Parts: sequence; C-alpha cells; structure tokens
Amino acid sequence: MPEVRVEEVQRFMEESLVAGGAPLPEAQAHAALLLHADLVGHFSHGLNRLELYVNDMKNGVCDAKAKPVILKESESTAWVDGCNSLGATTASFCMDIAIRKAKEYGVGWVAAKRCNHFGMAGYWAIKAERHGLIGMAYTNSAPIMVPTRAKNSSNGTNPISMACPAAGGDSLVVDMATTAAAMGKVEVQIKKGEKIPEGWALGPDYKPTTDPQVAFDSSRLMPLGGPEETSGYKGYALSTMVEVFCSGLSGASPTHKVPMWTYTQQDPPNLGQCFVAVDPQRFAPGFGHRVKECLDHYRSMEPIDPSLPVLVPGDKEKQNQESSRLRGTIVYPQGQIDTYMKLAQRIGVKPLQVLD
Repeated sequence: MPEVRVEEVQRFMEESLVAGGAPLPEAQAHAALLLHADLVGHFSHGLNRLELYVNDMKNGVCDAKAKPVILKESESTAWVDGCNSLGATTASFCMDIAIRKAKEYGVGWVAAKRCNHFGMAGYWAIKAERHGLIGMAYTNSAPIMVPTRAKNSSNGTNPISMACPAAGGDSLVVDMATTAAAMGKVEVQIKKGEKIPEGWALGPDYKPTTDPQVAFDSSRLMPLGGPEETSGYKGYALSTMVEVFCSGLSGASPTHKVPMWTYTQQDPPNLGQCFVAVDPQRFAPGFGHRVKECLDHYRSMEPIDPSLPVLVPGDKEKQNQESSRLRGTIVYPQGQIDTYMKLAQRIGVKPLQVLD
C-alpha cells in the first residue's frame, strides 16, 4: 500500500482545513488531532475523516472561526456553548478548563453543547494525563447503533475514553466505541475492499452482514458485545450512560435527534460532549506506583500464544506511534489516496505526495 511521509500528511491536512475555511491555528490543532489517529493506527479517525470536516465548513455546518464560551461554572464544573466551532477548538477549550479546575480543586467536569465531531476521544483524555491527571472524554454522535432487541438505530457510537499516568512515565489509555466497531472502521474496510467481521453490523434485513458497503448504507451498527446472547446489551447500556453525560448535562441534542454525518450535511449536529479531569494526588499516596504495579503485572502474564504478549490498553497504540515515527511514514489504502487526490483537486490544494 502507498506510503506518505508524516510531515506531508500534516501539510496536506492543514492546507485542506485552511482551504475549507479554518484559520491557520485552528487548522493546525485539528490536523494534529487527525494525524495522531493515523500515527497510533486508528485510521478510521484520521485522514479518513478529513473530507467530512472540510465539507462541514464549506456547507456552514461548522463555523471554524467561532470561539466556545462558558455559560455557567462553579469551582469544579462548567457548562460550555461550543458555538458550532471546529471539533478540536471546542474540545481543547473544554479540557483546558477541566485541567485547570482539577489542579485547583481536585476535579474538573465540563459539559458542552453545540459541538462538532472531535475525532478520537482518547486524544482529549491523554491531554489531561500529560498533566499528571486522570482524563476522561465522551461524546454522543449520530444514531447508528441498534439497541438490543430493536430493528433500527437510535444510539450513537458514543465513545468512552480514560487516560491516567503511572510511575516511570508509563500510562493506561482506554479509548473505545460503545458499538462493536466505529463506522469509520467500516469505511476503511470499504477502501481496502475487505469484509467486516460478523457481529459489527446488521443489514437492511436486520441480519448480520459482513459486507462493509451494506453495513455503511444500512447504518445499523451492533452494540459492543454484538447480539443479546453475547452480552450486547452491555454496549447498549454504556452508550446510554454516555448520552446522559453528554446531551443530558449539556442540553445538546440526544443522539436520536442528531443528523447523520454525511458529505452533504446542511444542519449543525448540536452534539453534546463531556470532559473530565481528576487529580489523583488528592487521594491515597502512591497512586502512580499502584497503577504501574498493575500494568507490569498484566504485561508479565503468560500469553496463550508466545508471539502475542499480553498488552495493557494503550500499548498497541504507543507501539504503532513509535514505529510510524521511526519509519517516518504512514501507510494508507490506495482507495484512500485516490479519494484525497480528488479532494485536493476540488479545493485547490497541492495533492498528497506519495513515496515511490
């Protein structure tokens, strides 16, 4: 598959976002968010999403020049209006508030309305972890999850993320959709020309499908866990919990009223998002060492397959990022490169330069 230098991917993303209408600082911040996803191996949330963000700006769904504002706050909480700004703009604003409050009062909890898509939830949790805090980030999304026993979608992928520091520079990072897989992963399989696993999605006949295009068109992702027999109701329950944190606290649209995120979308989604930071130093001494002890124990466990060691959540992403940085390139499916050659021509930016 084609390889592109990391700095070239960043250049293309920034120029594309500026061409879409973003001021340079906002474009740089959002490009960093997307680039992180590709570096750690979550291709569903990186370059794969760029065209949607560009179209949102061009269609007036997102106002990339807007600045979020605080509507109400206490010592440890804040209610924010994202003002339909670019996803990274709102998320960075909110997590900065949560971090500041956590450092001063021990906990910072921020809920925001009128938000746009903010990329990988884990990126924002890590922002707090880098300050020595436990970070959490949540968002609701368009209705593409089918609740257990239902025929049609009403819940979102509604991701859950948490990052916390451990001694010696180690960390734990949990970042997962509450669906069996994010829709972006289905899109990546379309571009690769490969099937999806059974249990990811239902087709228009309400039966499991392995055809990614059918899954994309029907927009019926299954909850984390799949069908009821394999505890899919747990994924459904987690999705509803995130809904409470996001639309319930912020006054944003609940998922079942959020428009589908498409290339022709005209209306702002009014997503709800939630950002949390907790200072572990306000609790029992030795937090980082206790977490580190757990992480080391998990990694030392005997694996079933010696070639597949036991990992801690976040290890795989760290390994992917390190190898990408050492290699200096990111590998993309040819179908994705083709898509962005067309985008470059449409918006008038220099196309991605692929290595020979």
